[in-house]
Amino acid sequence: MNARTATSLAIAAELPRDALGVPYIAAPVTRRAQARGERRLSLGEPVPFGWLLGPFLLVLYWSVGSASGLIDPRVLPAPWVAVTTAIDLIEKGRLQADLAVSTLRAAQGLAWGVAVGLLVALVSGLSLLGGYLFDGLVQVKRAIPTLALIPLLILWFGIGETMKVTVIALGVFIPIYIHTHNALRGIDLKYVELAETIGLSRWGFVRHVVLPGALPGFMLGLRFGVMGAWLALVVVEQLNATSGIGYMINLARTYAQSDVIVVGLVVYALLGLSSDAAVRALEARALRWRRTLGR
Repeated sequence: MNARTATSLAIAAELPRDALGVPYIAAPVTRRAQARGERRLSLGEPVPFGWLLGPFLLVLYWSVGSASGLIDPRVLPAPWVAVTTAIDLIEKGRLQADLAVSTLRAAQGLAWGVAVGLLVALVSGLSLLGGYLFDGLVQVKRAIPTLALIPLLILWFGIGETMKVTVIALGVFIPIYIHTHNALRGIDLKYVELAETIGLSRWGFVRHVVLPGALPGFMLGLRFGVMGAWLALVVVEQLNATSGIGYMINLARTYAQSDVIVVGLVVYALLGLSSDAAVRALEARALRWRRTLGR
């Protein structure tokens, strides 16, 4: 054994390893670069709540345009008018009641969509027969827009809550399945070979290799799924609904109350932003072991 080989083996023995004993090759390079005072290439340090910059600039443009007269109040009410209307709706209790109904519908559809999408993705991704049975059907559904199925779902379930929750669940199901299934099929074969080498059982393989490997894909699908839930909610709440934010918007359209419409749209936007932020926080916590360009 020459000196170079001995040095390489010594360095490899000191490498930090993951749960399966695979060394993180990039770790010593990073430490060496830091020891020399070099800067690692990155996009910069993330700023807390930096993603709010875009919405803030949009509201700023809206305010300046309304104050200067560039935006016709008959087309789009000023932000302070929308705030006054929102306060009035809150005092009357209308906004809270409709918000509670909309949140419950979205939560039910999201829960069903995530549960079914994850289950089908696991069966299809971990079993060859499951892939033959389900993947083709899901791809057919993927080619058909969910909103195009509303007339058929109305015939099956009526115009009530079951139809609305089903439409939302279908909007969540597809992204959850697609991204989770893709992550399952994209697991590196070296981890599979390593699991076989150390003699992991079937359940151990699923627990230590499959589920951690599919988690990034699932979290990405969850972000798309949450947005899909709110998009589907916007549509179904304007179909013979008697409550909810969409019903409030539809009723305001009938009476040409543009300020109420704007309040409803802002509520939808806040729901989408807050839910996406919650999923991002969950993703950062669940995937804190993963080093990416943004962190």
